[in-house]
Amino acid sequence: MKRIIVLVLLVGIAGVAGIVRSYTKAGGSIREWPHAIKGQSTGAEVRDEIRKTVELSPGARVDVSGINGAVTIETSDTRTAEIHIERTAESQEALNRRKIVINHTADSLSIKGEKEGSVLGRIFGSNPKEKVTLRLPRQIALNTSGVNGAVKVGEIDGPVDISGVNGRVDVAEASGSANFSGINGQVSFALKGLGKAGIEISGINGNIELRLSESVNADLEASGMNGVVTSELANVIVDKTSRGNYTARIGSGGAPISASGINGNIRLKGLGKDLKLASAQ
Repeated sequence: MKRIIVLVLLVGIAGVAGIVRSYTKAGGSIREWPHAIKGQSTGAEVRDEIRKTVELSPGARVDVSGINGAVTIETSDTRTAEIHIERTAESQEALNRRKIVINHTADSLSIKGEKEGSVLGRIFGSNPKEKVTLRLPRQIALNTSGVNGAVKVGEIDGPVDISGVNGRVDVAEASGSANFSGINGQVSFALKGLGKAGIEISGINGNIELRLSESVNADLEASGMNGVVTSELANVIVDKTSRGNYTARIGSGGAPISASGINGNIRLKGLGKDLKLASAQ
């Protein structure tokens, strides 16, 4: 039995040696294998830009997802959406590993990053980076997900849904309802009006600053927190019901503000003119 095992091992070693010799004779070497998969870099950064302008109806839904880089959204009283996306990579081959797909109608705009190329290229090769800058109408419903970078949003007259972000999130102002989930970074959010759906915050690894106007009436309930809830709002008392669990009544109470799985602190502040000016700069 031992002789058989030794014979099998010798045959296997000889086979591997034969593959290496044949590859070397063909002009290759062991060191070149990763380059064959990864692709040669020219040493200079390759850039690509996307510029597009579309018209949107008031209240249109805007989806931004799968972006490998920062997203900045500016808003104004207009119906025109201006899209500017800058893509950079170490080579054209690397740049081709991802693409940006833009679809739009009068009622919707979708900007989505998608992977391209072979599986080995996506695993071993570097991915391009993207910088997305949007100038959008103020009256929209915003949905942002899967962003590997900071997200900064101007004033929005509509709901906001932001999830799966690896970076800081800053929303100058919104109204209606809001959802923040799966964010690895600090969250700063201003709300001038709150709908019946309220606000849901979950899975945040960072501090949260929630700025509220005087007209907002809500009931806050926070659970499973690794941090504390504090308030700078007048006539708001924060109660600690148990370890990691807090409640607070804002104004006369009403719409729910739910927070869970927060690794950080929650601070309630007023929505003043100075904060608006600071966020607009």
